[in-house]
Amino acid sequence: MDAGPPGRLREALKLHRDDSVAVALTPLSAGRNVNIDGVDITLREDIPKGHKFALHPVSEGARIIKYGWPIGAAITDIESGTHVHVHNVATLLTPDTRLDYAADNAAIAPGSRPLDGQFQGYRRANGQIGIRNEIWVIATVGCVTRTAQRIADAASKTLEGRIDGVHAITHPFGCSQLGDDLAHTRAILAALAGHPNAGGVLIVGLGCESNQIDKLLEAAPDLDRTRIRAFAAQAAGDEMEEGLGLIEELAAIAEKDVRSPCPLSDLVIGVKCGGSDGFSGLTANPLVGRMSECVAGAGGTALLTEIPEIFGAEHLLLSRTHDEQTFNAGAALVERFKRYFERHGEPVHENPSPGNIAGGITTLEEKSLGAVQKAGAAQLTSVLDYGQQVSAPGLALLEAPGNDAVSSTALAAAGAQIILFTTGRGTPLGFPVPTLKIASNSDLAARKSHWIDFDAGTVLAGDSMEEAADRLFALILDTANGQPARNEINGEREIAIWKSGVTL
Repeated sequence: MDAGPPGRLREALKLHRDDSVAVALTPLSAGRNVNIDGVDITLREDIPKGHKFALHPVSEGARIIKYGWPIGAAITDIESGTHVHVHNVATLLTPDTRLDYAADNAAIAPGSRPLDGQFQGYRRANGQIGIRNEIWVIATVGCVTRTAQRIADAASKTLEGRIDGVHAITHPFGCSQLGDDLAHTRAILAALAGHPNAGGVLIVGLGCESNQIDKLLEAAPDLDRTRIRAFAAQAAGDEMEEGLGLIEELAAIAEKDVRSPCPLSDLVIGVKCGGSDGFSGLTANPLVGRMSECVAGAGGTALLTEIPEIFGAEHLLLSRTHDEQTFNAGAALVERFKRYFERHGEPVHENPSPGNIAGGITTLEEKSLGAVQKAGAAQLTSVLDYGQQVSAPGLALLEAPGNDAVSSTALAAAGAQIILFTTGRGTPLGFPVPTLKIASNSDLAARKSHWIDFDAGTVLAGDSMEEAADRLFALILDTANGQPARNEINGEREIAIWKSGVTL
């Protein structure tokens, strides 16, 4: 990265020696000279913070290079010092991508120094490790969402101090669903019922819904049934009394669990970005990539999802697969998602969002190249279907769309004990597991300190990536040891289930 001459305040960054653009670290005015690679670039127009400007003339049709890779093509001649964005750049993405496996893929190794440590977790009877000892009240269908919430709220008051908390997991689905939609609902809820952060689970049904309790339990054959209770509200005399009695049984079991030392190999992290800006790919995402590398390198697991936000960067991710079978599964997943877009008549490049564009991201290729940095250089070892739980160490690619709530729910259901959520624009949203919000810029971290857990913007102010990685790693271990994340403090614990079919 080039930040200009020594002793001069950082004002712009060139990320790779082959780049044709640099990123403004602060609002830059027209006429200003910015030094990149020892050359002064005179800006021809104002450049907003996080946006790009051309380092040399670019002809119409020529590729724009950032991160050392094309992020689009110029749709007009672009002069040196000119703002480079959606008005003069177009995507190069097409629906078709052909990727070939290379036998030396597995030779790629993590590029950052390893970090080591341990945490105090709850060791479950089935071998899973939790970092919370909560009771989850899961609704099978939207009809009993308030019932589940009232039961959880009442139990929270009576069980305070005995366990880590009682929380309702609710949603609007579970009935009038067909095919994949009902299967998705059932798979996600079944996976959450077996999550190690829950020391006990109460499943609350209605009785007449499509998502019957017995079918849901059949979808999760590895559940520890001693820690599961369930009832249908239609069959109960008083559903509140029934629910609270069953939770008391679960609490009597869960309160006997104690934390014990666990190695880093027992950690499963989910990595996610939402509300990205022009700095996300410079600070927060590569920093989270260091965490993926160190956890996967220590024998733990990192989960990467948001398949549409891999479009245009899949070659980088799949270039480091564990074997040809994993490569083929990953390539097939990306292609399957592209066909999903086509079936609905949507272009594969219909991204980034308005907020992303306002923050300086121009094309999906640019967003994807920044997004895959959350995986670092960890080797891809497995590919998971939506609703499937992780069973192998290393980096796993999980099927789910880019939507923040849907993809983060999928990460939790797959077994993530904690989610590292990078953001450049901020969101209060949280999920059933601790969701650490990592700001890409210090302004957001200061303005929304009640949302944000970690400021990665210090990397732009002089911190080395290694110093920031040490601090983030320490926060992850503290959180695993019981320190609440902002989403837990604020009561932000939601789920969303992927719906792609017909509603009756």
